[in-house]
Amino acid sequence: MLPFWIALQFLSSLPIRLPGMPAPQALGRSLLFYPLVGLLFGSILWACNWLLSGAPLLLHAALLLTVWVVLSGALHLDGLADSADAWLGGFGDRERTLTIMKDPRSGPIAVVTLVLVLLLKFAALLALIEQGHGVVLIIVPLMGRAALLGLFLTTPYVRAGGLGQALADHLPRKAGWQVLAASAVACVLIAGPGGVLAVVLATLMFVWLRQVMLRRLGGTTGDTAGALLELLEMAVLVGLALVC
Repeated sequence: MLPFWIALQFLSSLPIRLPGMPAPQALGRSLLFYPLVGLLFGSILWACNWLLSGAPLLLHAALLLTVWVVLSGALHLDGLADSADAWLGGFGDRERTLTIMKDPRSGPIAVVTLVLVLLLKFAALLALIEQGHGVVLIIVPLMGRAALLGLFLTTPYVRAGGLGQALADHLPRKAGWQVLAASAVACVLIAGPGGVLAVVLATLMFVWLRQVMLRRLGGTTGDTAGALLELLEMAVLVGLALVC
């Protein structure tokens, strides 16, 4: 179970502290448990949604979004902010884009991007809660973290060394595809027709964002992986809120 604890420590703000640096093989296998961490997050959000029943809708949605962000420690939002700055400031140049992503400071485009993404998530959550589609809270975090597994399965990692390279190099690929397929099936079993629509939306968003990364960088980084997760979750929530 060490790979699961590695995944949970990396992806969440929960008080999980492992002694020392895990072996590269354990790091690679931890990717297989990313969807399970997403399912855990979704179950927590679903429970919070049930506990907040009867609360004013605006407050209800705001508290759910707050729990969502806190659970991940804003890890992926940080990647989204860095990627937004780099995409604008990089002017299409690969090396300049990668350099800007290393800068810990956030510019105006990063702030605007974060505000818009969180605003759209909030509005979509509000609509889905009002429509009684709380089950979506279970599957969207699952799909977001399954997308990270899919990204490392299909996309080169462009920064040599570090955690991301260890993940990419030691990911068991056959097991990874099996986990990815099981994640899609789980979404459909949990949410029915809404799950099918969510999987389609997530797949389309994944394919588009991956192509954007490949054109600019030739692959992915930790920051662009975080950006993909946040944008994919936002797109699925908004799509389901519009259709359901």
